[in-house]
Amino acid sequence: PPPPPPPPPDPVPDGMVEIWQANPAGRYRHPEDRSDLTLTAGFTGFGRVPTGPDGGFRFVTVKPGAVPDAGGEPGAMQAPHIMVSVFMRGLVKHVATRMYFPDEAAANAKDRVLACVPNERRGTLIAEDDGSGTLRWNIVLQGAGETVFFDI
Repeated sequence: PPPPPPPPPDPVPDGMVEIWQANPAGRYRHPEDRSDLTLTAGFTGFGRVPTGPDGGFRFVTVKPGAVPDAGGEPGAMQAPHIMVSVFMRGLVKHVATRMYFPDEAAANAKDRVLACVPNERRGTLIAEDDGSGTLRWNIVLQGAGETVFFDI
C-alpha cells in the first residue's frame, strides 16, 4: 500500500500576515509608481492581520491588475498577484512570498517570477477557488507542501 499522507502542519496561532498589492488597474499607491493608471479612492493596497488560534487569517480585498515587470523584457507584465510577508516568533526576519490567482493561467504562465519556481512547487503559490467567490490559500512554513519563499 502507498505510504500514509504526511500529517497536517502545525498552525501558527501568533503570527502576523501582511499583504501589499496593486489596485484593479495595476497601480500601486506608492510614490515610485508614477504610471498614469487610475488610483482607487480609499484603497491603500496594504493590510496586516494576526493569525487566529487555528493559524488562520483572512483578508477582504480587490483582485489586483497585472503590473509592469521592471526586470523583464520591455512591455512584459507580471501576472496579478499579492505580495505576502509572514512574521512570527522564532523567525529572525520575516519571510516573503506571493499569492497568484487560479483564473489567471495564461498570465501565470508568462510571469517571470513564477517561472523561476520549479513546476512541482508552483501550486504552493496559487490560491484555490472554493466556488463561493472566496479564494483559499495556505501558507506552509516547513515540511511537506512548504510554500515557496523568496529572498528579499
